[in-house]
Amino acid sequence: MDDAKETAETAGRKIKDAFEDTADRIGDKIDEVKADAEVKKAEAERDSVERRNEVKEEIRGDH
Repeated sequence: MDDAKETAETAGRKIKDAFEDTADRIGDKIDEVKADAEVKKAEAERDSVERRNEVKEEIRGDH
């Protein structure tokens, strides 16, 4: 009986640990996706500013 109880407790701990590891991995992936989205947004804003500046230069005749 004690062996069965110990086996069940060990299995329960392993399941809990696996669940926590999976939750951590999911959280890490979410953070990664958010960071990538922020980088893409910043790059798009940079490109937009560069384009606007180029148009302004052309209008002023700087180019």
